[in-house]
Amino acid sequence: MIAFPKAKINLGLKVIRKRPDGFHDIETVFYPVDFCDALEFVVQPEKIHEDALVVTGHDIHIKPEKNLVIRAIKKLKQHYTLPYFRIHLHKAIPSGAGLGGGSSDAAYILKTINRHFNLSIDNDILISMALELGSDCPFFINAVPSIATGRGEILQPLEPFLSGFWLVLVNPRIRISTREAYLNTRPSDTSSNPGTIVSQDITRWKKSLVNDFEDFAFRLYPQLEEYKKSLYKAGALYSSMSGSGSTIYGIFEGKPDIPHDIRDFVIYEGIL
Repeated sequence: MIAFPKAKINLGLKVIRKRPDGFHDIETVFYPVDFCDALEFVVQPEKIHEDALVVTGHDIHIKPEKNLVIRAIKKLKQHYTLPYFRIHLHKAIPSGAGLGGGSSDAAYILKTINRHFNLSIDNDILISMALELGSDCPFFINAVPSIATGRGEILQPLEPFLSGFWLVLVNPRIRISTREAYLNTRPSDTSSNPGTIVSQDITRWKKSLVNDFEDFAFRLYPQLEEYKKSLYKAGALYSSMSGSGSTIYGIFEGKPDIPHDIRDFVIYEGIL
């Protein structure tokens, strides 16, 4: 079995409030990107009675047993009889980059095993299982452009309104903790909602479509703001940080000439 978990970018991200359960209510627009990890998993021989995970590519800085891939398999095994697996996860999507790579890996495990073993798990149940693994995970069950509210799990699907635009992802190999980002970001007092703004022409996004995590991230790593400026100078119609960082992206009408100062940090470019 092979799956290719996609990345996502956030178009705007508004932190609304901290909830009694410790999570935060947000509003953002998730947009899927054809920048993928690779997941290959096979059934273990009968004499082996444990799941095994091998990771190549980007370091994920976490023990295999705590990886979302293994946790997703264990979640399925709470309800279904499944064999033990040997999983090879090749990480092209950096962790701690605001691209949802780990969440996507977990969601793709859930839906790939569901399909391959004919478990017939309803899509809504898959989404509920994904939410138990992480706030971003439910989005990747369907992986279509969506307005996300609540913790990020309340999803309103949208048409792929950026089809044909060119995307550039810049990542300076900096890992930003989502927890630290929330601790250092005040709830937004703006009335502008990402879901409303993206319905406008993209040329109007620059001044109104805001990621609330940028202030913290740019104070901590000023070079991130410089990369954003470089993308605008290169002709980006819109540029922002994705999630809690550290990836900066630019959306262009066509393939741009990448500025020299960020060329070495481009991890992906392609058509949306």
